[in-house]
Amino acid sequence: QVQLVESGGGLVQPGGSLRLSCAASGSIFSTYTMGWYRQAPGKQRELVASITRGGTTNYADSVKGRFTISRDNAKNTVNLQMNSLKPEDTAVYYCNAKNVRSVNYWGQGTQVTVSS
Repeated sequence: QVQLVESGGGLVQPGGSLRLSCAASGSIFSTYTMGWYRQAPGKQRELVASITRGGTTNYADSVKGRFTISRDNAKNTVNLQMNSLKPEDTAVYYCNAKNVRSVNYWGQGTQVTVSS
């Protein structure tokens, strides 16, 4: 079992930056693939970025070059640095952990709003 707690969301102007953090507890963090998903009103939840236990990253095309995912296995945290934010990045962002059996765990979500 894994517990995930996100932080760092908020309101930012277009072109600004935010850093999301996810703290994990309860299991062997280093063995999990970690990811960030988002869900905008009226839309399906989508993958934003993921990072494997070996450090391989994957990004949605819409955020490539603007967002960076990283993990610190010693601190059981995964971060999402978001730069050059756009109004279309507005969504609830969820931290995700997937174990070797592909069981998914989710955080409660944090709101990111990009607006002037």
